[in-house]
Amino acid sequence: ERFSNALGGQCTDSKMRSGGEGACAPYRRLHLCSHNLETIDTMSTTHKLLAEVCMAAKYEAQSLIPYHDKYKIHNPDTKSQICTVLARSFADIGDIIRGRDLYRGNKQEKKKRDELDENLKTIFGKIYEGLTTENGAQTYYKDDTDKKNFYRLREDWWTANRHTVWKAITCDDDNKLSNAQYFRQTCNDDGTSSRAIHKCRCKKNDGKNETDQVPTYFDYVPQYLRWFEEWAED
Repeated sequence: ERFSNALGGQCTDSKMRSGGEGACAPYRRLHLCSHNLETIDTMSTTHKLLAEVCMAAKYEAQSLIPYHDKYKIHNPDTKSQICTVLARSFADIGDIIRGRDLYRGNKQEKKKRDELDENLKTIFGKIYEGLTTENGAQTYYKDDTDKKNFYRLREDWWTANRHTVWKAITCDDDNKLSNAQYFRQTCNDDGTSSRAIHKCRCKKNDGKNETDQVPTYFDYVPQYLRWFEEWAED
């Protein structure tokens, strides 16, 4: 299950990372499909990393969409919208990649989360080593090297690739998102705002081609604030 009427989520401080005390992970987050992230080969290049992140996003959507349909049938008064749900998981994936996900889970889950973060540090360390010294890129990320966490590099990697991850999480091979739309006017159509009204994606003015715009900014909102809003939704 990805949505529950009986269980609200997880608010146990011991299951949050340091600094996450008091945060409540919603039920959706407890079962986020992160297997592809957890099994990333540490020899990966940035291209392989992107492919695995996109696969994790796609599988997450494949898990969420049918359960969300069931949830709406049993909760006809819910305000929950699938594009918003996908945006929340998209943002959680972004937090995992950037090393700031608050949820750690039980001892077994925590071990997997710690291993994942160590693997990501290793991968981004290799990406750092591959940066050229000619344009000052290595110098720019030097603080990351000293601390061995590569937070700045991870942040910039996410910024550069988030639109591709959004396309993956809204991949709609079976057309279940054909009428799905994002709740805010966040698409930029030549200076005017419009809503993502087709498969949760922004389209150009002619309505034919999709843009690289991501309609959500949830991934730039602190995770605990997103979670509180999600708890309050219903």
